[in-house]
Amino acid sequence: MKLKYLMLMFAMLSTGFASAGSFDTDTFKTKSNKEVIITFIKHGSLMLTYNKQSIQIDPVSEYADYSVFPKADAILITHEHGDHLDQKAISILTKKGTSIVINESAQKKLGKGTVMKNGDKIKILGHITVEAVPAYNTTPGREMFHPRHRDNGYLLTIDGLRIYIAGDTEDILEMKELKNIDVAFLPVNQPYTMTVPQAVHAAKMFMPKVLYPYHFGNTDVNKIKTELKGSSIDVRIRKME
Repeated sequence: MKLKYLMLMFAMLSTGFASAGSFDTDTFKTKSNKEVIITFIKHGSLMLTYNKQSIQIDPVSEYADYSVFPKADAILITHEHGDHLDQKAISILTKKGTSIVINESAQKKLGKGTVMKNGDKIKILGHITVEAVPAYNTTPGREMFHPRHRDNGYLLTIDGLRIYIAGDTEDILEMKELKNIDVAFLPVNQPYTMTVPQAVHAAKMFMPKVLYPYHFGNTDVNKIKTELKGSSIDVRIRKME
């Protein structure tokens, strides 16, 4: 009986770890030729791995079993909605010393974390710069989804590699201020974030080297790739519906 129990537990653990490794990843090199691995989980949930440290972005239990992921060195939360803020996932991923970066309204719900407002800049894990940038709706009738000055997008600079995670936003004018973006994540699921034309317009405003549509639900984001064909932007489609 004991042997059967151990074999069952081993099988369950093996399945779990296989599940954690089943997500797509892309690897980018920093200026010092170090690797940043991006794991595409689902919707707005991502994991960045650098220098044996992991950063979780908007982890949500609905999209993954976070018990089979490594404990996070840092967790970034863009805003308070349930598809971005999940106390269960955060609890599972948190260890002693985990840095939680969060916007003010989400911090009030979670009860912990370092609050960043639009325009703030801090360093996490000793060497990664995080800038909180605006994320909001502009189309009349949509403003209540993500009002101005409440939510965050994040711009991370990791050894020279600049990664922009837009959060829930439309193609706001502040995107023109983004410079030298290596990797960008833009949300595409109207009416809450962008339409396909808005995402194309947003990308043209700051011209990232690599663009990932994310948070896109049933939207056909292949149209973004078609619309940006011939530009210098490398549009990559991953399972981020």
